[in-house]
Formats: sequence, C-alpha cells, structure tokens
Amino acid sequence: MVVLHPLSDFINSDSIIPSSPPSYYYEGYSQTGEMLRLPRTALVEAIAYNLMEYLAENPLYSREGKMYGVLLVELSTGEQRVIKAFSGLLNGCSVVAGWVPPIPGRDEVALEETRTLAELETIKQELITLKALPARQEYATLASEFEQQLQIISDRQRQDKQQRQEKRQYLCETLTGESLTIALEQLDAESRQQGIERRNLKRRQNEVLQPLQQIITAADERIRELRQQRKTLSRQLQTQMQAAYSLTNFSGQSLSLQQLMPDGSPTGTGDCCAPKLLHYAAINGCKPLAMAEFWWGASSVNQEKVPGVFYGACAERCQPLMGFLLSGLRPNPAREVEIIYEDEWLIAVNKPPGLLSVPGRYHHNQDSVLSRLLHLLPDGMGITSVHRLDQETSGILLLARDRFQRGVAHRQIHHQLSWQFQQRQIHKVYEAILAGVVTTDQGVIDLPLWGDPENRPVQQVDETRGKPSLTHFRVMGREGDYTRVEFIPLTGRTHQLRVHAADQRGLGVTILGDRLYGCSAVANRLYLHARELSFVHPQLGETLHLQVKTPF
Repeated sequence: MVVLHPLSDFINSDSIIPSSPPSYYYEGYSQTGEMLRLPRTALVEAIAYNLMEYLAENPLYSREGKMYGVLLVELSTGEQRVIKAFSGLLNGCSVVAGWVPPIPGRDEVALEETRTLAELETIKQELITLKALPARQEYATLASEFEQQLQIISDRQRQDKQQRQEKRQYLCETLTGESLTIALEQLDAESRQQGIERRNLKRRQNEVLQPLQQIITAADERIRELRQQRKTLSRQLQTQMQAAYSLTNFSGQSLSLQQLMPDGSPTGTGDCCAPKLLHYAAINGCKPLAMAEFWWGASSVNQEKVPGVFYGACAERCQPLMGFLLSGLRPNPAREVEIIYEDEWLIAVNKPPGLLSVPGRYHHNQDSVLSRLLHLLPDGMGITSVHRLDQETSGILLLARDRFQRGVAHRQIHHQLSWQFQQRQIHKVYEAILAGVVTTDQGVIDLPLWGDPENRPVQQVDETRGKPSLTHFRVMGREGDYTRVEFIPLTGRTHQLRVHAADQRGLGVTILGDRLYGCSAVANRLYLHARELSFVHPQLGETLHLQVKTPF
C-alpha cells in the first residue's frame, strides 16, 4: 500500500508556485517551553488543491463532509514525498489504500467501539421515539382547547359579574326589605352557578389531561435515564480509547492520549488529520516540511465548514497535541542562537524572530535567548540581559557576563552597560518594512508613549501620561505598496518603533506583520530587525560596532 506519494503526483514540473510567506503555522510548546512551528506554505496548498480536484472527480468522497490533510515530508535521502489523511472514518473504513492509517490503538478498542456505538444508536432511536410520543401532541392540542374554553368562560363571566355589580347597586337604591333580599339572593345564586360551571370545566380538563401528563412524565424520566446512559457509555469508550491510542513524536517519545491530556479529551481526539500525519511521519523517519488541512463534502451538522477552504488545527482536539507531536524536529536549541560577538565580559547574539529575549513568567514561555545561552556557560559564570527585543523582532541582543563569587553575582558589566543605555550613549539602528507607502523621505518622530495597564502590552500616544520617545527615520526604498525604513531610536520605550510607525501622528503606516497595531497584510513574521549596535566596551574602553545582515 503506497502512502508516501511522489511530489510529481500532485505538482507538475512546470507549475509556478508563488514565493509568498506561509499563510498559517501549526504550532505548540514543547515540554521545555520551546515554541515549535510547522508552516502551511504555498507549495503544500498547491498540493492540497490538486487533491481537491481528485476528490471532486470521485463521488465516493462527496458522500460525507470531513477534513482532509496533506503533509509534505523529506526522506533521509533528501527526496520530498507527500502523505495524505482523512479525519475519522472514510465511508465507514479506517484503513483505505493510499491514505495514512489510523494511529495505533483503534484496533485494540474496535470491538468495544462497535458494541458501544450500537448501544448508542439504540439509545438514540429510543430518544427519538420518546420525544415524538403521540401523547405529547395530544396533550398540547387538548390543553390548548381547554385553555380556549376557559378563556371564553372567563370573558363571559367577567362581563356578567360587572352587570351583577351594577344591578346590585341599582337594587339597593330602589328596593327595600324582603324584595331587596330576594333579588340579591338571585344574583348570588347566579354567581355560584357560574363558579360551578368553571370548576366543572377544570375538573374535566384534569380528568382528560392527567393521564396524558403521567405518560409524558414517565417518558421524560426515561429520556433523562437514557441521556445519562449515553454519557456514561461515551465516557467509558473515550477513556478506553485515550488509554489505547499512542502518539509518537520526532524525538521518538510515545505517549497515550490519557498521558497527554490527563483531564480528558473530546471524542475523536487522535482521529484528526494533523495527528495522524505527524505520527506517521515520526514513526517512518520522515521530516515534515509543511502541512495543510481543508474541508471537503457537505457541511457538518454542528459547525459550518466550507468545502475547499483551509482550516487550522482545531482548538479542542489537535492544538493541545501540537507541542508534543512537533517535538524533536529542531536541533539542540542552545546551538540555534547565533553568537556574533563574545569575550569574557560580553555576549552579543543575532536573535531570531519568535524567540523571547528572557524567560517569561509561566511554564509555556521559558524558552528564550537567555535560557538557551545558560546551557553554554561554564560553572561560575552568570549572564544577564542588558536590554530586550520584542519576541517577534530579530537582531542584535546584548548580554553581560558576570562572575559568581561565593554564590553572589558581581554585575559590574551589567551596571556599566545599563548606564550607557540610560544615558543614551548606545547607538541602535533598526530596519523595517512597512505595509504601505511612506511619502516623507526622512524626519524625526517625537511622541510620548504610555502603556495602559488594562490592555498590556499595547502602548499608545498620550500627551498627559506618556513618557518622551524620540526616533529618527530614513526611507531606504519603496517597492509597490511597501516601504523599507531605517529607524534610529534615541529612547528605548516599549514598542517605540512599532507605535511611531503605526500612529497617525507618526508615519501612519504599520510595520509589516504587526498584528498588535493593526497590520492586516499577510506576513509570516514582524518585519523589524535590530541591525546595528554601537557602544563603548565597559572594560576595554574602545567603541564596538556590531552589525548583522537584515534577513528580509
């Protein structure tokens, strides 16, 4: 059974694939807190579109709506192959020639699954019968008829009561003695007779409706019992499947769904395309390059899906597994930080986009330049970040190396460099691509910035509460709807360049990829790069000028 398909099965040699950035990333955090990502590229989307054409030609694939996925992989020989998968079952089958097989575990619970699904179907049919019980409609019809009769009687008796009150008043004004007494007794008797009429109708209503109500109540109680049975059966089956399903990542680690999601997982977890594709690639030694998932067939009952549209990892079933499934794709993270300058006092690195400068507060964001470099330092050495770059900003990041003596860090280098930053003696140059045309060739942006504590980390221009921030800018070039700009910040406020670019009182054009400040253009990163850094070496006394190439 061929599962690894040649790329030529999907893409012609003369096909033109646009060199656009990835439109989506499958991503998740590893157990060490490292962000791992797998793109959906233009090439894998072209592969998916070819698969859609194949599905459209075969009516077999249009009978039921479901997710389909393709994964572009690289073999150990360097050759590229394509594997494809469907979610759940395809026309009742879990194994179909040419498609990735299900994750191990389904066969172990197949018999129990079949039995449970049969029980659930029996429960479903009984629920349908109980909800459509003829007594329900009969009760509703008769209850409505009695209500109408009662309303008619109520309206008539209300008018009669008003007339009796008026007649009593008239009798009291015109009659006396025994004549008045007899006349009033006749009115009271008439009132009592109408009360008897109303009670008789109520009694007949109760005699007719009560038996029907008893039947309906018994049916509703049975419905509650069946729903509880259904829930119990589903949970039992899900628990068995979670314990049986075993996923393997690219580190060779295998864990059951029960271990990966100890708090429980929705029905169908492990049957989606992404886990099936990544698991198959991992156990067969294939390196994933890009992945895409799309919907084909009729829209599902519970959610509206559009045939031929790409979708990301589902939030409940797939996203929680991404970090584990992608683990092992990258080499030792400590080797990934490019050191551009190093001596016994300083380290300067070229930080990649998407990596924090220093660890965050929580477990999932511990991966950072600082934490990776700590793995490289000998005992007795400490390292501290002198300044920071935004997570999505790339470029030069400077760190101080200080020795520990008797467990105490002597941060002289850090203090001296921090003082230079505070005194604006460190020269920084950034390069950015802006998602629009900047008409002014150069200038100065002077806007006070304030961070709203209720909307962190967003910064905004605030003349009253803001702190001074000053940036020099120079247009380096314009191409189509984009502008390449050089920024020289004289202050170091949070998000200074991003706000100075986006705010209408600055350049009024967002940096490409800056979703936080309103960029809507498709981009695979924030196009902002710390290109140059000049400062006086705190020990050598000479000026260091560091520069790295802009990666875009």
